[in-house]
Amino acid sequence: MGWIGETMDSIKSLQIRQVLTQAVSLGMIVTSALIIWKALMCITGSESPVVVVLSGSMEPGFKRGDILFLHMSKDPIRAGEIVVFNVDGREIPIVHRVIKVHERQDTGEVDVLTKGDNNYGDDRLLYAHGQLWLQRHHIMGRAVGFLPYVGWVTIIMTEKPIIKYILIGALGLLVITSKD
Repeated sequence: MGWIGETMDSIKSLQIRQVLTQAVSLGMIVTSALIIWKALMCITGSESPVVVVLSGSMEPGFKRGDILFLHMSKDPIRAGEIVVFNVDGREIPIVHRVIKVHERQDTGEVDVLTKGDNNYGDDRLLYAHGQLWLQRHHIMGRAVGFLPYVGWVTIIMTEKPIIKYILIGALGLLVITSKD
């Protein structure tokens, strides 16, 4: 019985080591992703350097599922630029084009009015109640590049959470079986 007991202890020890190795590997992957994200935030000056277009309001220029790369510089925002902005009271940022710029005479600060290329009217109905212009603090960044359709992965996982859980489960099985 001593040999069987030692063998069982050895197997248990090996499984614990595999689990710990996988946990450390997963932790390193997550930490690396966070470090890359924070570095991109510092380089681009944007709180969200990458966003996914979630609606068709910017078609035909940008389609639903396109990924936009953002940059935020100190340069004044100009009419015609595509910006991503947050509106007070809304969680999801909006991607639209600046159609009008208003410089305040008293402070010299620039306020902007936006509109989706595929929308009939400007965005004042989207802004917070009583808000007529976006201020600089609403702007997350300016679009400087894009990848078409790559963001569909995010959209599908958001709209169909079961797919996200299936993918996570499949990846988990893949990691577990690849260690054998």
